[in-house]
Amino acid sequence: MTITERLSFWLKVSRPGLWFQTIWLYTVPLGAGMDWQTPGFWLGLVYMTWPLNFLVYGWNDMVDYEIDQKNPRKDSWLFGARGTKAQLDALPIPMALAQIPFAAAFVWLSGWKILGLMAAMVAVNATYNARIGGLRGRPPFDLINPLGYLLVVQLGLWLGDGDPLPWVTYVYLGLFCVHAQLIGEVMDYYSDKEAGRVTSCTLIGVIATKWLIIAFVGLEAALLWFLFEDPVLGSLLAGGTLWLLWDLLYYSKDRQYSVKEFKLAGAGMNIIGLASMVWVWVSGNITTVA
Repeated sequence: MTITERLSFWLKVSRPGLWFQTIWLYTVPLGAGMDWQTPGFWLGLVYMTWPLNFLVYGWNDMVDYEIDQKNPRKDSWLFGARGTKAQLDALPIPMALAQIPFAAAFVWLSGWKILGLMAAMVAVNATYNARIGGLRGRPPFDLINPLGYLLVVQLGLWLGDGDPLPWVTYVYLGLFCVHAQLIGEVMDYYSDKEAGRVTSCTLIGVIATKWLIIAFVGLEAALLWFLFEDPVLGSLLAGGTLWLLWDLLYYSKDRQYSVKEFKLAGAGMNIIGLASMVWVWVSGNITTVA
């Protein structure tokens, strides 16, 4: 494998189509007036793209090698690489090396407390992806573990010298993290089921999981409307709830999505994610309680 091919593979492992999730969470404090002009903020923003996602998804791919060989949405820039065993076995060293310069720079900019935060990020990934006893295969802990993504918000606050956010903001973001995990499990239901992997979705089924997603998104919409008084984002999520109902009751029900549908869904998530990200920055609504 040439250097160019290796770099391309490492980039695909990081699932560029899902970078918006970490970037979205990291930039939420901008709505509360966090200083975006600090060097730490911009360095952290770079870390939210390839370096962090290379660690998170590379680790997951190593554990899911057998499952991913039959996963129709893999081997794409949206949803990640489908690596060979040799390629995946070689990932730990570059994954670790990608973290070191950022960890050193973050400590220099914001102090030693950053190391504790990054260690917590590693611990969250370790508990989720452990080959024996990993929470990825222990419902409902597979839904609780993704709450570790909220550490990204704290990283943004420390690097951007931001003020603490209201606790209800974390409740809303936590709901977002859980419903995002459930959507991923629905997409992977058939490949997970065939491989014998146990997730919350394979345990309760596609239909029940989709109802659970609708409940989460509906609750998020209600929080936006009535607690944060944000009719714009609230309407967006209310519309998303209606689309999910249509998908469940009439469109796909419990069938497997096609590769084309996976790609359309990924593109749609990025467009909606970018639009909502900008709105959160401008309005600051989910970082303040009316």
